[in-house]
Amino acid sequence: MTDDNPIRVLLVDDQALVRLGFRMVLEADTGLHVVGEAADGLEAVRLAVETRPDVILMDVRMPSLDGIEATRRIVAANPDARIIILTTFDLDEYAFGGLRAGASGFLLKDARPSELTDAIRAVAAGDAAVSGRVTRSMLELFADRLPAASTGQPAGADPTAALTPREREILLAIAEGLSNGEIGTKFFLTESTVKTHVGRVLSKLHLRDRVHAVIFAYDNGLVER
Repeated sequence: MTDDNPIRVLLVDDQALVRLGFRMVLEADTGLHVVGEAADGLEAVRLAVETRPDVILMDVRMPSLDGIEATRRIVAANPDARIIILTTFDLDEYAFGGLRAGASGFLLKDARPSELTDAIRAVAAGDAAVSGRVTRSMLELFADRLPAASTGQPAGADPTAALTPREREILLAIAEGLSNGEIGTKFFLTESTVKTHVGRVLSKLHLRDRVHAVIFAYDNGLVER
C-alpha cells in the first residue's frame, strides 16, 4: 500500500481511550487509514462487512461478543480478512484462541508505535505478525485446552501428500520456528528461493500464513506436542 492507497484499518476495543491511542498512532502514518471503530464484537462483525478493512485490530475481552468469536465470524464471512489480536499478556490463551479462529497474529497493547505499524503492514502484505517460535510456545502451553483445528483430511490420509519432499522439509522448518534466513542456511538455499517454497507450501495446503502453517504441522502430528 502507498500513501495514495493507504492500508485501511478497523479498530476494535471496548475502551474508548485505547481506541483513541491507536487512532493517534495510525493517523500519524500517511500509509494507514482508520476506517472505523467498534466497542464490542458484534459491532466489529458489522463494521467488517460495511467497511471492508485491510486489517482489523481486535481486542479479545469485550462485552456482547468476545474478540475470538468475532474473529471466527469475520473470517467465516471473508476468508481474506486479516486480523491482529490485541492482548495484555505475551503467550496469552486468548491470543492463541484468536489464532485458532483465523487471526494472522497478535500484538501486545503496550507495543511501541513502530511495532504496531510494522505488524499492520506485515499482515496486510500476507505475512504473520508473530514469530513461529512464539506460536510453538503458545501451542505447547494451550493446545490441550483448545479444540484441534479440522484438517479436512480423510482419516489416515497424508496431509502433506501435495507437497514435494523439499516443500515438506520447508514446512517442518517453519514449524520449528525458523525464519527464511535460518531455513536458507539450513538447506543451503537463498532467501528468495525459500520464500518461493514457503509460498508454495501455503498455497498447496490452503493456509493463510506461517502461523497457520505451524498450527497445521502441530495438529497433524508433524511435530511433537
